[in-house]
Amino acid sequence: MTKTTHNKQVPRKPSKRERRNKIIVYIMIVAMVGSLVTSGLYFLI
Repeated sequence: MTKTTHNKQVPRKPSKRERRNKIIVYIMIVAMVGSLVTSGLYFLI
């Protein structure tokens, strides 16, 4: 808990690795939604 308060004092900007991880998470979410939509369409047909 004490370590998190120390980080708040520094105005942190997202590093390249954090941004890349966020992009990967977005891609995974989009892939999951796309697979759900396609499987739903297969069930409807």
